[in-house]
Amino acid sequence: MYFEQITTPGLGCFSYAIGCPMAGVMAVVDPRRDIGVYLRISEEQGMRITHIFDTHIHADHISGTQQLRDATSADIHIHESAPVGYAAKKLKHGDEFTFGSAIIRVLHTPGHTPNSVSFLVADLARSPKPAMILTGDLLFVGDIGRPDLPGAAILDGQIENLHNSLYTVLGQLPDGLEVYPAHGQGSLCGQGMSAKPSTTLGYERLANPMLRHPDFTAFRQAVLSHLPMRPQSFSAIIAANMTGDIPILPTCEPAGQALSVAETDVLLRGGALLLDLRDRFAYGTAHIPGSINVDASSSAMLNWIGVAVPPGRPLVLILPAAKRFEEMRLELQRIGYDTLKGWLKGGMSAWLDSGRDAQTLPYVSASRLRTRLAEENPPLLIDVRSPKEFEKMRIEDSLHLPFDRLLEQSPLPEMLEKESVVICQSGFRASIAASLLQAQGCAHVSVLASGLNAWQ
Repeated sequence: MYFEQITTPGLGCFSYAIGCPMAGVMAVVDPRRDIGVYLRISEEQGMRITHIFDTHIHADHISGTQQLRDATSADIHIHESAPVGYAAKKLKHGDEFTFGSAIIRVLHTPGHTPNSVSFLVADLARSPKPAMILTGDLLFVGDIGRPDLPGAAILDGQIENLHNSLYTVLGQLPDGLEVYPAHGQGSLCGQGMSAKPSTTLGYERLANPMLRHPDFTAFRQAVLSHLPMRPQSFSAIIAANMTGDIPILPTCEPAGQALSVAETDVLLRGGALLLDLRDRFAYGTAHIPGSINVDASSSAMLNWIGVAVPPGRPLVLILPAAKRFEEMRLELQRIGYDTLKGWLKGGMSAWLDSGRDAQTLPYVSASRLRTRLAEENPPLLIDVRSPKEFEKMRIEDSLHLPFDRLLEQSPLPEMLEKESVVICQSGFRASIAASLLQAQGCAHVSVLASGLNAWQ
């Protein structure tokens, strides 16, 4: 049996190639949008891709099923309850598929979504008994999938499904089964995931807190207190993956999207958003007014773009020194941002050389903030961390404005008028939040450098 786990950098996504070189056949599970890696494996191993499986309708990345089907003529397979608008073979609980020495058996394991499935995989060259399970977004290494993405109307039912899938359906399987999830550390489809790419069912029963609750009431309470924020991009991604209306990735030359200062200015005045991907301290030194900063050096960069940047809006980039435009374009396309107009050639230097306006975003040290708080007119402290983080530790008299609430409402009057310092744990989220507040008219905003880590 051939088995390979494929990692998508920046998203914490895993996809899988399963097949048999002797039989010359192969299946792909949860393919990403850029499908070259699967075509390469197919060619190198002498296996024809005959089946494409999605464990569920994905929310965090554009599925590559449509593009892979176009390239290979393989059928797409998804659970019969998935309301998809494209041609697909319907999976049912108990279905089996044979690929030479590899056998895949379908388990319906709803909870993350109503249409979620897991795949038991056996290697007949060794044993007819399953050796591993691909759990999709049901069970991760150290966590479980979130049940809230399909909507609040069915959340209670989803939590019941999640409990049943984890404790009853998976509960009948042996401890030694290897677990390969659809996501790893960095994904917003769960929280607190381990950096390990795989685990065993027995170890998760021992060490995963979400598999150790004594009853459904305790499980439900833990799930509801455990939900990460929902990125703006998720709804658009779900819609695209449900309809199958996914454009083929463009192949235009990168140089064709290198924009002059004048061209960039015209696009910005016409409603485009400038996404500045430099590190936050470079952004703080000088940036274009109205731009949003997400530090591309972070491994969670794509998730935070999905949180902060509305899908569908035309985008212009300022690139960090270590990233090429074609690399950034592909990463953005993986999460559904297809409205990229190009990148500012020459970056901030070209903008400043043209004499156009720029802003700064000051960073204040923990020691300086302590001094400022003791003065007669102290700044307003805006803490953008989650409620759980805020409850655990905070600076006295901080205004708690979680990041997702900040996105949903206009700045408070006192934030527009008064000096404000934005706070998170490390300074990363705060820098994004401060750039959003500046773009909304908060002229006197700064960031606590290194966040509460430095304060402590």
